[in-house]
Amino acid sequence: KQEALDHGVATIRKNYEAQVKKGKLTQEKYDQRMALLSTTLSYDALKNADLIIEAVFEELGVKETVFKQLDEVAKPGAILASNTSTLDVDKIAAFTKRPQDVVGMHFFSPANVMKLLEVVRGKHTAKDVLATVMKLAKKIKKTAVVSGVCDGFIGNRMIEQYSRQAGFLLDEGATPAQVDKAIEKFGFAMGPFRMGDLAGNDIGWAIRKRRAVERADMKYSRTADKLCELGRFGQKTGAGWYDYQAGKRDAIPSELVNQMIESHRKELGITPRKISDEEIVQRLVFALVNEGAHILEDGIAGKSGDIDMVYLTGYGFPIWRGGPMHYAGEVGLFNVVQAMNRFARNPNDDADFWQPAPLLAKLAAEGKQFS
Repeated sequence: KQEALDHGVATIRKNYEAQVKKGKLTQEKYDQRMALLSTTLSYDALKNADLIIEAVFEELGVKETVFKQLDEVAKPGAILASNTSTLDVDKIAAFTKRPQDVVGMHFFSPANVMKLLEVVRGKHTAKDVLATVMKLAKKIKKTAVVSGVCDGFIGNRMIEQYSRQAGFLLDEGATPAQVDKAIEKFGFAMGPFRMGDLAGNDIGWAIRKRRAVERADMKYSRTADKLCELGRFGQKTGAGWYDYQAGKRDAIPSELVNQMIESHRKELGITPRKISDEEIVQRLVFALVNEGAHILEDGIAGKSGDIDMVYLTGYGFPIWRGGPMHYAGEVGLFNVVQAMNRFARNPNDDADFWQPAPLLAKLAAEGKQFS
């Protein structure tokens, strides 16, 4: 649609104008860059492109429509990339007659600021395609990390477990502000609830609806769904886990949300308890570590340092702590496993999830680290 296109160009213009105002970009450079940008509503205009990046809504049917059309118009040898954050790149590649030219290029939002680029190598992705995309990442000053194909790749597969723990903490007695403050004090740029409000709570809602069909056994706190049912999708709607004033990004604790969480606890028959900041941090961070260990075992990430880079450059993990896998080594994997065994005994948590990944258990028993 023309209006969506105009909105996108206006955002680019606004970002550049802010840089000009701060003196980071000359007026001449700004004019030059805007002149290089051309827009179109026709797929035909893409026929000479070397690389096409699709960034449509996170729904496989929508991706299918786009990739079938790209397959028709793109020249032979053009790289067809998807900015999907969780969907199966192999399924997307199968919508084309050239799966060797399809790759995932998952930029992190806001893409003009965030350093991370997850490059998702499909089953058929050609080596020259992978090498070209990695080289391009360097050229545009991104930190590229290669991931295999799985639901959520490296970063979002792990963050889902972190977010599940954040939800259970609400069920058990914490408030969104308490959870966010504890993990921000640990050094994260933003806690899970402020992050949800920034990204849009409806994104997680769409993923949970898909999970309900594909993995009905996966347990979640219902608080996030209830929040979305109230239309509180975050900053873009002026209300999420927090309240927001027009034009401001300050997160104001919401009485309405706290009441919703309290009545949800009553429905579950849970008596709220006092939860320490230490428990909040350990449950969130060790959830990342355990899922990271599964990712290494599955061969989705090549090495633990890749996982750490994803978290340092894409998720605001405190740089001085070196990333979740490195941090686990500093705490001692034996201690991490002990804490996980303790969490598994909590009746309101997910005991199955806290079974240490075989790789984590093995390294802990041998007194070793991931790296």
